[in-house]
Amino acid sequence: EKARGISIDLGFAYLPAADGSVLGFVDVPGHERFIHNMLAGATGIDFALLTIAADDGVMPQTVEHLAILDLLGIERGVVALTKADLAEPSRREKVVNDIRQLLAATGLAHAEIVPVSTVTGEGVDLLRASLMQAAQKHAARSAKGRFRLAVDRCFILPGAGTVVTGTVLSGTVASGDRVLVSPPGLVARVRSIHAQNRSADKGVAGQRCALNLAGESIAKDSIARGDVVLDPELQAPTERIDARLKVLAREPKAVLQWMPVRLHHAAAEVGARIVLLGEAIPPGGEGFIQLVLDRPIAAAAGDRFIIRDTSAQRTIGGGRFLDLRPPARKRRAPARIAQLEAHTLADPGQALEALLGRPPFYADLSAFARDRVLSPGEVEEIAGRAGLIRVPVRDFTIVFLPAAFMRLKRELITALEKFHGENPDLPGIGLERLRLQLEPRVPAPAFSAILQGLAKRGEVALDGAWIRLPKHEVKLTPADEKTWGRVRPLISGNERFRPPRVRDIAGALSVAEPDIRRLLKLVGRIGKVDEIAHDHFFLRATVGEMVDVMIDLASEIENGQFTAAQLRDRLDNGRKVAIQILEFFDRHGVTLRRGDLRRLNKHRLDLFRQPAVETPTAATSISGREAPPVGRPDFKSGKGREPVLGGFDSHSLPPTSRSAR
Repeated sequence: EKARGISIDLGFAYLPAADGSVLGFVDVPGHERFIHNMLAGATGIDFALLTIAADDGVMPQTVEHLAILDLLGIERGVVALTKADLAEPSRREKVVNDIRQLLAATGLAHAEIVPVSTVTGEGVDLLRASLMQAAQKHAARSAKGRFRLAVDRCFILPGAGTVVTGTVLSGTVASGDRVLVSPPGLVARVRSIHAQNRSADKGVAGQRCALNLAGESIAKDSIARGDVVLDPELQAPTERIDARLKVLAREPKAVLQWMPVRLHHAAAEVGARIVLLGEAIPPGGEGFIQLVLDRPIAAAAGDRFIIRDTSAQRTIGGGRFLDLRPPARKRRAPARIAQLEAHTLADPGQALEALLGRPPFYADLSAFARDRVLSPGEVEEIAGRAGLIRVPVRDFTIVFLPAAFMRLKRELITALEKFHGENPDLPGIGLERLRLQLEPRVPAPAFSAILQGLAKRGEVALDGAWIRLPKHEVKLTPADEKTWGRVRPLISGNERFRPPRVRDIAGALSVAEPDIRRLLKLVGRIGKVDEIAHDHFFLRATVGEMVDVMIDLASEIENGQFTAAQLRDRLDNGRKVAIQILEFFDRHGVTLRRGDLRRLNKHRLDLFRQPAVETPTAATSISGREAPPVGRPDFKSGKGREPVLGGFDSHSLPPTSRSAR
């Protein structure tokens, strides 16, 4: 740099103030060939010190730097008119007028212009005083959000190890904190901190910080400029981002579809393609775009960005990131554009409320908070202020505005009423079929959680695989009751362990086979029979009795493991039927198979057994054992004893509960 007489890479300096605070300076190169380095340093600054030589005046790179500052949203600054000793008063006046015209259309329109000279000392004290006064007026950045630091340098410090430096974009970091280097996802611990060039216990938003990092994968070569050190909860790099783009008025042509560009964000530079979400954006115009990146970056909604052409010759425009998890399909749909309009609101609470007021009328609060870098306290404040209805699922939380949730609940109840009216002989409607009928179409895990909540409040009932209204009951028609009265004796009594199949029952009663099959499946939904194998139905009481037989059989064997042949001998029903029975119990987890041997799963034994004694007012027996849970709304799975939504049929395992713990 000294040999060439120009700045090439970033430089850093600090100026102590009388009140004990410190001003941090990021010296960025001015030459047009090093704009990419300038961008790495300009992101995250609060105040611009724009230097223009009095003898040269406004240069092409001055125009580009000022355009970049404007696109980055920097509205506070001062202009240092350097080399003032080389310019006559008339020259100074002309340059000042040129600068005023240049600043007029930017956020720095009212910036002070201070002539300075390092030769004569003119204006240096005035400039220093101006900077100190601006620092006193400047309100410190809020440190409420989660921690992020944009890395612009990484080096090895003898005796300390790996050190990264950068600007703290948000939040607070303290010595001993666990952090992550994103996008690579390297886990690290903060050993020590230098903030504003001083040893410190913590660093906060707006400060220049050096972090001494320690970790198994932490090394100088593993961290690069453009990486972000952040709170582990924020680790979610993205390679597709929806944004609002402003194109510079001096651009020679409009931004077109799939245009290749260089994206600059924080200290990162990455190749990208522009997907227009509307018409082509002309010079001086604005519009929604989707950026498809060559590689993932760590970003946050609301962050500023700059795009330049692929040859790095000029700046095209810039703007704000809006949504870090945009769809790849239907990205230009009116509903999607309406969502992006909501994302343009800078205040997170207002943005979330606006988003929930548009289709699909719900949002993932966990992802919204992560992408907006919100702390838990900020999330609670936003949710409480808006009175949001929260539906927690295992890995995320869906939220609704109260009116939207009530509308969804009314539609759900109406859909159930309609279904029961059209299908009085069915116990209820399946979860997925019901979900697909409703608007908004909530994700299946969240819909399951909503149904669980409604069931707990008695607004719906969950019976096995079916959802129904609490007052709905399936009753056999008089004709079916009569036929069932003839069928039941055939599958009970001495033949209960080897009941006839559907075709045999149909032949014995001179009834059409499809009618017998329909009847037995209907009776199965009511919970009176179980289909052990295809067209082979056993009474529910018989199934419970077979569980008791297996318990007795296992108790007589030293290791508790028995074979199909041993069960066959106890039930006296033939090897084929015994195997079918065991396969049925295998599917429902009552038995656990290893080779030809089975052992009982003690956590599932009550699925089909009747209680020893039942009372008319309680679902528990005198012995303390639960009543048979299959078909009951509160049917519980073994693992974690969670309520199971949806139940099961005779040929499938009970589905895993997806409700929140």
